Amino acid sequence: MGQRRLAFALPILALLAGGSPVAAAGPGDVVVDEAAFASFLAGVRSEAIARGLRAATVDQALAGVTPLRRIIQRDRSQAEFKLTLKIYRNRVVTPQTIDRGRSMAAKYRALLEGVARRYRVQPRFILAIWGMETRYGAVEANVPLIPALATLAFDARRPRFFRAQLFSALEIVDRGYIGLDRLYGSWAGAMGQPQFMPSSYLAYAADFDGDGKRDIWKNEGDVFASIANYLSKHGWRDDLTWGRAVRLPAAGTEAIATDVRRAAPGCRAQTSERRRLSAWQALGVRRANGADLPTRDIEAALVLPEGRGGEAFLVYGNYAAIMAYNCAHLYAVTVGTLADFIGTVGHD
Repeated sequence: MGQRRLAFALPILALLAGGSPVAAAGPGDVVVDEAAFASFLAGVRSEAIARGLRAATVDQALAGVTPLRRIIQRDRSQAEFKLTLKIYRNRVVTPQTIDRGRSMAAKYRALLEGVARRYRVQPRFILAIWGMETRYGAVEANVPLIPALATLAFDARRPRFFRAQLFSALEIVDRGYIGLDRLYGSWAGAMGQPQFMPSSYLAYAADFDGDGKRDIWKNEGDVFASIANYLSKHGWRDDLTWGRAVRLPAAGTEAIATDVRRAAPGCRAQTSERRRLSAWQALGVRRANGADLPTRDIEAALVLPEGRGGEAFLVYGNYAAIMAYNCAHLYAVTVGTLADFIGTVGHD
């Protein structure tokens, strides 16, 4: 699910595996205070109307909504094991995924080129995110969005975030962007082929063909443009690639591998300070094959997704845009890797 989503979120393709009104009754069961939920919905209705949404829209959207216990259970039981970069990347960047990405690049070449010209984002990165999120549109979320968001907003674990998403979803319906009969998403509220959260849909979804809709569910042009618009609005440059794997010097790693800054605004993951490639070269950093770094003297940050002793990457400004889409180094590195396999690597 994309875009200022939860910092630890993984794409659909990678999900393989008190005082609270919600309580666990036992293994695999959840008890919800129905009266409290009804009162909660009444409060949502009042606030939505106070925000300027039409009462008819709100009433229709909230009619018959009941808490989805399976959503709470799913939220509570997210896997706690830690995927390594190698495992995560190998599950996503497969020969099948690469071939499919190249096939999609050929099928939608003209459309992707048009999007690239408008938003100045290379097609291979659009395709990589599309492939990561929903396997190029093959994975369709089937959870009713309003009930899912209402359930999570009612739950005590992250109510503020999901309450805001619920109001954004109601606004999407009120504006006529999509009907309730088509408003489905993931269990955590991410929508469409790019897996946008509702607030990100309102901010970044694009109507590429000018038909008055921003259809990230069925319209590939709008899907591509929305992904590109998100990256563009987060500082993407089409004269840069994302970064590259590098080899660190045998000595002195401690001095150059310190995380000191956020990988993207609002993102908890960190990178090293930025230095020009010539400075990294002087510190003994080399390409993964041992060759010198590019001579183009641009700034790059060092990323160690698994800490010292793991793989190392020098990343450029575009990496921050990918991290804004999903604040996880495993995700961003894998997007970059898949993009490199799908198409020819761009400028240094």
